[in-house]
Amino acid sequence: MKILFTFPGQGTQRVGMLQDLPERDAILTQVRAVLGDEAGQLDSAAALRHTRAVQLCLLIAGVAWAQELERSGVKPDMVSGLSIGAFPAAVVAGVISFSDALRLVALRGDLMEQAYPKGYGLTAIVGLRLEQVELLVAGSGTWIANINAEQQIVIAGSEEAMAAVAGRALEQGAQKARQLAVSVPSHCALLNAPAQKLKQAFADVALSRPNCAYLSGSTGRVLWQPELIAEDLALNMARTVRWREAMIAANERDVRLAIEMPPGSVLSGLTRQAFREGITVCREQNSVAAIVHLAEKTRAAR
Repeated sequence: MKILFTFPGQGTQRVGMLQDLPERDAILTQVRAVLGDEAGQLDSAAALRHTRAVQLCLLIAGVAWAQELERSGVKPDMVSGLSIGAFPAAVVAGVISFSDALRLVALRGDLMEQAYPKGYGLTAIVGLRLEQVELLVAGSGTWIANINAEQQIVIAGSEEAMAAVAGRALEQGAQKARQLAVSVPSHCALLNAPAQKLKQAFADVALSRPNCAYLSGSTGRVLWQPELIAEDLALNMARTVRWREAMIAANERDVRLAIEMPPGSVLSGLTRQAFREGITVCREQNSVAAIVHLAEKTRAAR
């Protein structure tokens, strides 16, 4: 049976999230070599108000915690990330270097924030099915951004338009409709132009064939060709996230242990809803020793 590493997207960040990284000095030395003095302030309250810092923090944390598990003998057969989480997934799979990922993610965050500096974002709707939300967004000026679970759909758009859809969703029986801590309208056509600019930046990046399966959180497909993975990374900001489909695909490919990298546990809950068999855990709520034990049991079940 196989092991999957998952990497979260925006909304899971928190102040101080880089302070307890494993091998912190070593990894921040690598970050400083690319970003300079900015590295020491990325997880401050002021910095985390900006998309660039949030995305860089999620990249750094994802790589650091995955490497900690690998040093302990837990190796992934597959990696997958939600939105920005695709970048640490690609680094762990060996597709791009950590240094190149830092440069690309810094650019990604700048492009997204410059396109929509204020007044836009994402809103999660819980308790309605996709077809119900599709009817609500039709003609509303909002888009389906994330299909995270059978009844957890995220929409993108202006704050005013999203609030109107959220109000109608609650009237139709949604359990919850709340705006997320994301300041740009990710995963919709509004970001087509920034996505194309990021794609151009990959022209100078060295790519390698992955050393484990790279599962796209946008398409639910496993990709092995480096060029296709680069395209997936560049364009995922403008593509709908299909996390439920991706996790169903992972389970069908014999993944029986999904381990979520910090911060948070959001993906573990979503993945658990998609899995018919197997276990989902988050590193933040489980010790390395406990995860090593689960990994050994998973391997033994092959």
